[in-house]
Amino acid sequence: MIWTIAIAAATTVLTAAAFVVVPMLLPPGPRPLFQLPVACGETWELGTYPGHDDFDLDMFPTKGSAWGRPVYASYGGTVIEAGINGELGGRTPKNPKGPKGRGGGYWVKIDHGRKWTTQYLHMLEPPLVEVGDKVVQGQQLGKVGSTGNSGAPHLHYEQHRGWEKVEAYFDGQPSGITTDDHEYTVRRTSKNCPAVSSPDVPD
Repeated sequence: MIWTIAIAAATTVLTAAAFVVVPMLLPPGPRPLFQLPVACGETWELGTYPGHDDFDLDMFPTKGSAWGRPVYASYGGTVIEAGINGELGGRTPKNPKGPKGRGGGYWVKIDHGRKWTTQYLHMLEPPLVEVGDKVVQGQQLGKVGSTGNSGAPHLHYEQHRGWEKVEAYFDGQPSGITTDDHEYTVRRTSKNCPAVSSPDVPD
């Protein structure tokens, strides 16, 4: 009788463990309908250069200064990182040639559910959101800056599918930044407008 109870208990534990592990092994879900993380209607240059991971995007506005431009969530989700990545350095609008920092400076990382995440780096000031906050598409996360390892004010942006960094898509279309073999840019216009909304974040 005792052995029967022990075996039943062990089976229950293993079964429960299986239910915990299996969801973690599920493949990523469909790509969310990400939008450019900048103001609606603005046109920005998306660029890369040798040594800048294949799918990393550096974003610069085509008109006016990048300093202080609002950075918006490209899709709804949950903030899982917000703060300082590396060292800030000393580059500011008043001292644009100040000392470089290290890493991403002020940054935010958002979990969009189904193993999709986005990252926003080199922001000017501490993020406007905190870890655990629920954000919606188009919600301001911070301002464009040049903190961390940055040579000029810009927004560094990434999309990840699971552990894999992938080519960014905006409004369902590929960004066009796919390799860091050479320096090049493309232009894209933001459709991250108030009328665009993302559904609740799935578990």
